[in-house]
Amino acid sequence: MKALMYYGKEDVRIEDIQEPQIRPGTVKIKIAYDGICGSDLHLYHDGPGAPAPTADTPHPLSGETLPVVFGHEFSGTVAQIADDVEGYTVGDEVCVEPLLVCGECAACRAGKYNLCEKMGFIGISGGGGGLSEYIVVQSRFVHKTGAMGLEQAAMIEPLSVTVHAVRHSGADKADPGVAVIGGAGPIGLFTAAVLRAYGHTTIVSEVSEVRRNKASETGVADYVVDPSKEDLNAKVREVSEGKGATFAFDAAGIGSVVDQLLDTLAPDGRLEIIAIHTRPYELAIPRLMMQDRSMGASIGYANDHPESIRLVNEGLIDLNPFITSKIKVEDIVEQGYNKLLNDRSEVKILVSMN
Repeated sequence: MKALMYYGKEDVRIEDIQEPQIRPGTVKIKIAYDGICGSDLHLYHDGPGAPAPTADTPHPLSGETLPVVFGHEFSGTVAQIADDVEGYTVGDEVCVEPLLVCGECAACRAGKYNLCEKMGFIGISGGGGGLSEYIVVQSRFVHKTGAMGLEQAAMIEPLSVTVHAVRHSGADKADPGVAVIGGAGPIGLFTAAVLRAYGHTTIVSEVSEVRRNKASETGVADYVVDPSKEDLNAKVREVSEGKGATFAFDAAGIGSVVDQLLDTLAPDGRLEIIAIHTRPYELAIPRLMMQDRSMGASIGYANDHPESIRLVNEGLIDLNPFITSKIKVEDIVEQGYNKLLNDRSEVKILVSMN
């Protein structure tokens, strides 16, 4: 079968590889779409780093070294089901939690498998990937997506990252209030969509005009602010009638954005970090303590895909406006990895193997 293989920095190749075979406890899926993720961009442009293996050192769970099949945000249809698996029918439209977990560490035993000590990702660490014609996956990580269609289904994985963050913050159970999102890339936009689905008023802070427009056009932002020209804190006080934000979410990964978000928080407010920070951040503890505020961070997802699927299928979130391009795998470098570096109008590019 045809697959896109990741060899390392700026080196991906379409190759013919052996088609994976069904095994006990698994489901075979014919891939429909694979979304390009920020992690893919980092690996392609900067080279391999954890959780990717290297050409010499295998990932501890997959046992694979580079090259590996690329792509971890994917949807498809069930093509074959192992004899010991129930609950699926050939032709079911599905998405996948693309996780490799040990099942033995303390986090896995506690059901927090997103914190697995040996964590790996299908499509990064080995185990197949979404940029292939077929993949075989443990049935526990395969989710039927219902009527939403395969295009939206390919975005359930990144949506689940934001559902997990919102649930981790407690915003899903809180009374509706004002929530501020710093950054309007894909994760920031999806976070705003989830918060609105739970009834919160959303203020998106973003310096890029193109991304601010996307936040407005898609309807996920009740208000948009350019923090380089406007006073974000003043806008939050105005919208919240002086109370401040109940929740704030960092989807930018920049220390100055964290500072701005902390300033917007109401007493007893919560700041949740979703973005990956590549530089240390210095926090003055009294900024939290003197207002009884809290700050936390979340990574990935664990048991969040069903809620993401519910939000989409019940019409509380529409992911279609976030699909900004659909391309063929043959064009993935120029129209995918290179384009996403410079074109801020792109939110989610879906890649088809067909």
